[in-house]
Amino acid sequence: MQVPAHVEYEKAASLEDALNLLVRYGPEAKILAGGHSLIPMMKLRLVQPEVLIDINGLTELCHITVTDSQLHIGALARHAQLLDSSAAGRHFAILHDAERVIADPIVRNWGTIGGSLCQADPSEDLSAAFAALKGTMVISGTGGSRTVSAREFHTGPYETVVGPAEVLTEIRVPLAHVSGSAYLKVARRAGDWPVGAAGAAVWLDGDTIADAGIGLTAVGARHFAAAEAEEYLRGRPAAADVLARAGEIAAENCRPVSDQRGPADYKRHLACELTIRVLRTALRRARENAAAGGYAA
Repeated sequence: MQVPAHVEYEKAASLEDALNLLVRYGPEAKILAGGHSLIPMMKLRLVQPEVLIDINGLTELCHITVTDSQLHIGALARHAQLLDSSAAGRHFAILHDAERVIADPIVRNWGTIGGSLCQADPSEDLSAAFAALKGTMVISGTGGSRTVSAREFHTGPYETVVGPAEVLTEIRVPLAHVSGSAYLKVARRAGDWPVGAAGAAVWLDGDTIADAGIGLTAVGARHFAAAEAEEYLRGRPAAADVLARAGEIAAENCRPVSDQRGPADYKRHLACELTIRVLRTALRRARENAAAGGYAA
């Protein structure tokens, strides 16, 4: 029977209260949000915090809004909430694509966006999605807030730039006209961690790719991104041979490892093929959006 070690419990009444509790208890305290990753790890004694600080009552961190030309996602917004958000889906189809293949309805109903990102699992879906969108993370501490790019947020497997007395409070994604995005993953069964997955966002100038973002997960991509493939795409025509070469570059710069989900060579093949497919879908959506004169669907 899997039973966690003894742990103290505190329920934060506000963000300020949560930050003060983190200062009081120090690095041995852990934030409890959805808990779908933390609790199983505690049961296996992979982590043994001395104190859990429950922030589920902080409703001010549960928002999903569009203001000031940005999409704002509170760190405590649930996966199901993001999937149900028409604003998020209207501007960034990649987020709905990703949420549809994350776990199952039970997990999506309680698991949080911020909790998933802070878990920093190398196979996490939303880390790749936000890397593709070039989002920004807002991190709060007792001395105020700071922002870091999504690509600087993760420092390694299960590690982030969030300090021991800080909390991820919001994710921001800039809006842009004539853009499209998509996400696709291959898993052994529905809702499982991916064997390999890719997300893409493209910004068009006519039929030229003005900019592109490519996120990869579970294939050993640095910072969940395929920066070399993005650089290749900028300024090039949105043509099939260009997308094919971008997929090859993305795969060449991955460092997948063989494990129970598949051999490294297969994962590298997935990185190439999935990159091509999500770029193709993102471009189609961008063109549809341009024809409609609005944001990507």
